Amino acid sequence: MTSIPANVRNYFKLELLIARSCVILRQVFKKRYFLFTDSQLWDDLSTYKSSYLANIIGKSKKINLTTVQKTLVLNGDSNEWDLTTLTALLLNPDRPKTLSTAEIQQLDNEDKLLIQLRGIRNTLAHHPSKNITDIEFHQFWFQLTAILVAFGDIDSELEKLKDDLVFQSSTQSINEENVTEVLRLNLLGTQAHKEQKFSDAIILFTKAAVLAGVSDNDRAIIYSNMSASRLDLYEQQADPSNMFGNGDPTDQRYRALRDSKQARMLWPTSWKGHFRVGKAYAALNEHEKAINSFERALALDPSNRKIQEELSNSRQIQARQLRQEHLDPRLKPLTVPEQLNEMKEKIGTDPQQVRLAHSLLDRVNPSGADVVKGHKYEHGDIDVKQDYEQAAKYFAKAASQGNAEGLYNLARLTDRGLGVRKDHRMATKLFEQATEQSPNDPIFQGSPNIGVAESEHALGLRYAEGVDVHKNPSIAAQWYKRAIDHGSANSANNLALMHQSGTGVEKSLEKARELFELSARRGDPNAMKNLAEHLFNTNDLEMAKI
Repeated sequence: MTSIPANVRNYFKLELLIARSCVILRQVFKKRYFLFTDSQLWDDLSTYKSSYLANIIGKSKKINLTTVQKTLVLNGDSNEWDLTTLTALLLNPDRPKTLSTAEIQQLDNEDKLLIQLRGIRNTLAHHPSKNITDIEFHQFWFQLTAILVAFGDIDSELEKLKDDLVFQSSTQSINEENVTEVLRLNLLGTQAHKEQKFSDAIILFTKAAVLAGVSDNDRAIIYSNMSASRLDLYEQQADPSNMFGNGDPTDQRYRALRDSKQARMLWPTSWKGHFRVGKAYAALNEHEKAINSFERALALDPSNRKIQEELSNSRQIQARQLRQEHLDPRLKPLTVPEQLNEMKEKIGTDPQQVRLAHSLLDRVNPSGADVVKGHKYEHGDIDVKQDYEQAAKYFAKAASQGNAEGLYNLARLTDRGLGVRKDHRMATKLFEQATEQSPNDPIFQGSPNIGVAESEHALGLRYAEGVDVHKNPSIAAQWYKRAIDHGSANSANNLALMHQSGTGVEKSLEKARELFELSARRGDPNAMKNLAEHLFNTNDLEMAKI
């Protein structure tokens, strides 16, 4: 524990208080259930209460739970509910009309504490570095302990959690024979996992997990390994058409989540437990929670490339989902013939003339010809079957000759692991190399050098989202400005949004409007929508109608 920086230890001590608050809030939930259901006792093992929970979620429009949270709630085991789930269930249900004045006042007071607790939890969860200064620590500690004491916790017991000793494995009675057996079973389970016999690995890890007289740290390793085997078993058996069917709590991903949380609880300062929780949430398409767990793991092991890659994956996927890229028609995969027909409809170009120009590129621009071949293999053409590996080879050939478009496209494929090994770090380097090329086409004078502005925009996104680099809105804005200077419509829209909110740049509604207009003129449909909303919000209703 001494190898972990003090500021990081501060964060994880606060996390212990958050975990402790969940235990208390489960009791608060059970008391309210008793109060709201005419003195019925809550039982995590029974099934009758599922209708009560379904009714709460169904009736209240205020309860905002993720798919995973809803599934765990309807499963009925309150021990699986996290703080955000518990506060959502406690704050939003309708109260019975039969409550006394004293009961209403007590509930109101509790609700104020719940709102404060939720706010502190959200602040800590969205703290990307997980480094908490001593001043911040004492402020958070005072606020959290005051809330917990108000709910009935004991101040002197909470004070013990300040000591670094809380992170040491508790004094336990060790059974050396069982420890030896656990090590043997773990070795066999690990070997079965390597051989992709994931069901066999899970059986071996399960046998190891129930043996008594084993240290918490050793048991945490077993649960962590079992979580990994469950996720790989899920992928081995998964139906690709139902990858996000999250509603079954017996799904191996939910079981992996339970195992990983158990590992995290047993050894809270080991990066592996947090990493496994992140992997489980990512498999369940819950990337905000995955990001939080990966950030915790990275705080405990800052140089771990595996954690950095998974964190970048989840940040990137979450950003794409927030941008609703799946709804953007410009990003819909099209074959080369479909692309040429679309160009004909929009700007009147003759597909045959375009193909003729492509056939002549070998003579005047060999690297450009390689880019064209790369596109044919990436998207598929009349006489070419789609093949990402071949596409990457042609883009790499063009990139080796300093072709900006080749560098950009190779970076795209590398970033997504299409035809080449996924590598966010390498993708960043390729984007950077593309931006070092001239913004003007080296052969066709007066034309932009395709790949330069696109790579500048891509780097802007990386710094805005924290993919492979430290999140830095100011640097993101600088890359967007460069891309705008080189003709990017997308960057103009993104920088407008930053000026609108004051993120990384000066807040300026006038500057935001100018950039939205520029982006819209350059053809970005998102900017057209954003401009209309901006004009409406600034009361320029006549312009908004246009």
